[in-house]
Amino acid sequence: MEKDYNRICLCPLEGIITTISKKWAILLISILGHHERLRFNDIMATLEGISPKSLTDLLKELRRTGLIHRESFSETPPRVEYSLTEDGKQLCEAIIPLVRWAEKRDNLHTKTCDATCQSTCCPSKRTRPRKTS
Repeated sequence: MEKDYNRICLCPLEGIITTISKKWAILLISILGHHERLRFNDIMATLEGISPKSLTDLLKELRRTGLIHRESFSETPPRVEYSLTEDGKQLCEAIIPLVRWAEKRDNLHTKTCDATCQSTCCPSKRTRPRKTS
């Protein structure tokens, strides 16, 4: 007989899974988690390949669900910065085990990661033995 204490209710995921399963959502949350705050163009540069419309839509969705905060400054030219809310920070922390699992499972392609990743904690940035010619 299967023991009941090993089961977990997945119902709480129903609302958030739709949001975080969007193509760029987990990456955006992770990026914002590694920076205190970022501007739109900085996010665009980091998420290479995302369209401005897709990023705008995703930022609105994550803001609506309470994961990110948008702060506007009354300056000329106008300035807007994005940061994680407390819920967003907690989600970012919860994502770390998933990233570590994916890193092991997919045997991270270091050429791709070397070319695009700007994180100093990235596995492709760890010291590797240099090839001698």
